[in-house]
Amino acid sequence: MTTVNERTIELDSARAGTGPATWGQRAIWGVVTRLGDDAPRYNLPADLPVSPPRPADRVLADLTELLRMHDSLHTRLLPVGEDGLEQVVDGSGALTVEVRTCAAAEAPAVGAGLLRELAGRSFDQAREWPLRIGLVECEGLVHRLVLAASHTAMDYWGLGRMLRDFALIESGESAESLRLARPALQPLEAAAVQASPLGRRRDEAARRYWCDQLTAGPRQIFPTAPELAADPGRMFPNALLRSPALAVAVGPVAAALGVSDAAVLLGAASHQLARMSGSSDVLFQVVVGNRFQPAAAAAVSTVAQEALFLLTDADKDFTDAVRRTRSTAFNAFRHAAYDKWALDREVAGLVGRGEAADHSYWWNDTRDPASGPFDTVERPQATPGELAGRTEFSWPTEFLPRVNVSVAVDVLTAPGALELAMTADPAVLSRDGMEEFLRGVEQLVVAAATALGEA
Repeated sequence: MTTVNERTIELDSARAGTGPATWGQRAIWGVVTRLGDDAPRYNLPADLPVSPPRPADRVLADLTELLRMHDSLHTRLLPVGEDGLEQVVDGSGALTVEVRTCAAAEAPAVGAGLLRELAGRSFDQAREWPLRIGLVECEGLVHRLVLAASHTAMDYWGLGRMLRDFALIESGESAESLRLARPALQPLEAAAVQASPLGRRRDEAARRYWCDQLTAGPRQIFPTAPELAADPGRMFPNALLRSPALAVAVGPVAAALGVSDAAVLLGAASHQLARMSGSSDVLFQVVVGNRFQPAAAAAVSTVAQEALFLLTDADKDFTDAVRRTRSTAFNAFRHAAYDKWALDREVAGLVGRGEAADHSYWWNDTRDPASGPFDTVERPQATPGELAGRTEFSWPTEFLPRVNVSVAVDVLTAPGALELAMTADPAVLSRDGMEEFLRGVEQLVVAAATALGEA
């Protein structure tokens, strides 16, 4: 039997302040506030075992230190006028913690249910701190910790950083000691940099780059079926390819070509998209973490913004496409920090004049460099070619239509595998086409590894 209770985290004397929102906060706030009932799918969930189990008072004390360390966890966002957004960092306040009490054997299931409850609701950005917390207690000790965060407070890199910081706090560190050892850029500080002359120059350069690339890019990648596009009630299928072979193959290919494994996957996707669509040039909006400086890498905040990645002649040769992906992506990433609301106005002008490329294809490599597929499971001795038979393909769900999305692909880490999750507009790509694309990306990388003698 499960009982329901509440506890409270009291925060006081934390850092406080008010200022303009960062570019990242503005970008994500603009997305989630438009989504309405669909907004919770942008929430970031975590369901963690507490090992060994600990008293609730101790867990709550550690969580208080975590809030004290990262300003984004006690920040609210308030619209100002027609084009403004303000961040308010509260120096004090209370956060309700949901507690469920059950038998130890039931803790995983109860934790999963609590996570669905906490992550399944939209956040009130103006009134609510962007973090919800749940505890599962068994015989007086916490066995599971459940967290649900708003995407306005962090991206997936930030979530990983937050969880690592919480583990350090559990081991005895404090917010003060961690800040001294690894200074982190707080959102108010980031906003000040962005408002500076240097920040304004970077913003202007990035928006010029975007407009130049959009003008040069392909006007259409896949043709749209008008009869399907006319149906506003169509759902976007979501496909998932789980590949142990890809997890083993991508590293050797990256080493042989002198690029990162991220470049291998993006290059393979670009080559496969060009081959299937017949468009020699392909364009992806690539989600970029923009954490190139140590202070940004230590931050728990939302700094991810999109880079515009245009690869010409992507259909010609796989190896060439991957090698050129490295330099093309680097240039795109240099121009991936900007005021998205200002950029959106400029892009809308290009679209209205018929001068913009098709920029409805998205690529998001969500993997955390600190966490690999073989961290918790043994690396297989089989070759990529042998592992290809273990690939799993499924259709987990469907989504409501997304604005300016024809295809969206996420790269994820799983125990012993890499996953490619794909959502597509059925007016652009059928389910058969989605499977062909995902399996094609896998086959390209596995074939390249085989040619290197990995078979």
